[in-house]
Amino acid sequence: MIQIGHIRVGLDSTPFFIAEMSGNHGGSLDRALAIVDAMADAGAHALKLQTYTADTMTLDIAEREFLIADAENLWKGRTLYDLYDEAHTPWAWHKPLFERARSRGMLAFSTPFDATAVDFLETLDVPCYKVASFENVDLPLIRKVAATGKPIIMSTGMATLREIGEAVEAARDAGCRDLVLLKCTSSYPAPPEESHLRTLPHMREAFGCEVGLSDHTLGIGAAIAAVAMGATVIEKHVTLSRAEGGVDSAFSLEPAEVRQLMAECERARASLGAVHYGPGEREADSVKFRRSLYVVKDVAAGERLTAESVRAIRPGLGLLPGHLPQVLGRRAARNIPRGTPVSWDLLD
Repeated sequence: MIQIGHIRVGLDSTPFFIAEMSGNHGGSLDRALAIVDAMADAGAHALKLQTYTADTMTLDIAEREFLIADAENLWKGRTLYDLYDEAHTPWAWHKPLFERARSRGMLAFSTPFDATAVDFLETLDVPCYKVASFENVDLPLIRKVAATGKPIIMSTGMATLREIGEAVEAARDAGCRDLVLLKCTSSYPAPPEESHLRTLPHMREAFGCEVGLSDHTLGIGAAIAAVAMGATVIEKHVTLSRAEGGVDSAFSLEPAEVRQLMAECERARASLGAVHYGPGEREADSVKFRRSLYVVKDVAAGERLTAESVRAIRPGLGLLPGHLPQVLGRRAARNIPRGTPVSWDLLD
């Protein structure tokens, strides 16, 4: 269990839901503020931005590795520079967006992509930091973030077990005490079969920290499954409407879906309970409706009980059905009317 702002994050708490705006603001501050309000209305616990500029991310080159050529990539044909220039959230917007989120009861923080972004976010008094999957090998950046002493939520997309270990070591050595690792598949959208959610309990055990899912799959199924595997943090990209477009809209959730996801994640968490056998508190009244042995036709005193006079039926006030072989062939100790639950004192 850890504390991030006013939110307790752990197995005994409602899964911490982070609404990632990314570039779905479409270059409009008004739209960005509307997304904040919609997420607050949907019950999201936190708003997350990304803090970078195209120039802090890459070079303005329109060829070779700076051009996205993968045929299956959502952004095929775009240059890295142009994509980041379109998707970035202007730094001047951070303060009003954070203030709106806080006024609506949400935590507000961001993912810094270089040291200057960390310095900038520190002026806004963010309660924690996110480290993106593509930056989990940037150990100097991780140390810079950890030196703030604030909790770190780190995505592990593409990272090997060794690379995750190096990132965790760098964070802890530099001052991070509260760490969350997010399982992540860094493709957009991500196929559910590549989510490998069974990694979550292993990750929790291996690194001794809270774990969660940064989810790029479509829909809400993977997130709910992650909670069942022990995730205490869920991050999803969000938008007002996928139909209106946006750089990440194809794999983003709309407000009604966020509301549904949060409700179902909490239902999944609550259903986990503990190792338990036998009737639960609310099952106690149901026990009497199980099958048991009943006399189903009048039996006279001294008459032998047979399969025609005794059957396993509901309700459950008689002997358990497993006693039938010991009951059949016994003589009735007295007259037994039809509808009497069988008990040992009725038998000779």
